[in-house]
Amino acid sequence: MKIFYAMLFLITTTFAIDMITPLPDKINYNKEKAILGKKLYMDTSLSKDGKISCNTCHNINNYGVDNTTNSTGVNNQLDTPFNTPTTFNSVFNFVQFWNGRAQNLQEQAKVPLFNPKEMGLTPEFLLKQINANPDYVKSFKDIYGEITVDNIADAIKEFEKTLITPDSPFDRYLKGDKNAISEKAKRGYEEFKAQGCISCHQGQNIGGNMFQKIGIFQEYPNQENLGRYEITKKESDKMVFKVPSLRNIAKTAPYYHDGSIPTLDACVQFMAYYQLGKFLNQETVDDIVAFLESLTGEYHDSIQ
Repeated sequence: MKIFYAMLFLITTTFAIDMITPLPDKINYNKEKAILGKKLYMDTSLSKDGKISCNTCHNINNYGVDNTTNSTGVNNQLDTPFNTPTTFNSVFNFVQFWNGRAQNLQEQAKVPLFNPKEMGLTPEFLLKQINANPDYVKSFKDIYGEITVDNIADAIKEFEKTLITPDSPFDRYLKGDKNAISEKAKRGYEEFKAQGCISCHQGQNIGGNMFQKIGIFQEYPNQENLGRYEITKKESDKMVFKVPSLRNIAKTAPYYHDGSIPTLDACVQFMAYYQLGKFLNQETVDDIVAFLESLTGEYHDSIQ
């Protein structure tokens, strides 16, 4: 297995140029659905205790996260064992959730609603709450013709499509503005490629486009959740997770699927140890962190 990943490292670092591309400035979405979806995303009444919304854990004013190791759901329950991933730029992920159990945003939107530790609803209670709100009834009738769980999830999905953060300093650098990032960040980008980070973190979302095992050269210490194995029951899928996007990574601590690493510099060093079998000197770590900080983009709320 280590030989395989060494070969992958060699191939990807050899052809690393242009493996990261800028985010689009905008994507197509249905604005009527997105406006409705934002209301649903923000609505705490769509939870069992009336206190939790999608925005509670995926705060759009905080880069789509809550910066906690484990988010708190209904009745103050901790939603373990996963750290809450950001909803920002999630439209560009090839699957949703750390273990990829949702194939798209519409599937993803349903899961927190009915998870007893998150929003704690049943389909019947959800539909009852929606039907009790005249504004929702009118909106669903005008847009969809009827109120269904699928249509509720579709509206939330359409809003989540708007949560993109283009125009990061690094995107501007890729587009030709050589002064958009510091010399330190430029060195960090070169180290990011040379050290092999780009073998997993690539594409327009700088991740989010493949599954990967955590703990290639060293066994990852927290085996509480086994990743894809929980879905497939294949031995080869133990400790395999979706590679997270690195966009806005400087804003979305703590890190890893279990939220075990609190700072970005520690995350870089630990990732080198577990995935690459090496320790990086502090200057290299600092340079890579500077590059990662240049990946923070701009979110402009277009749904008013």
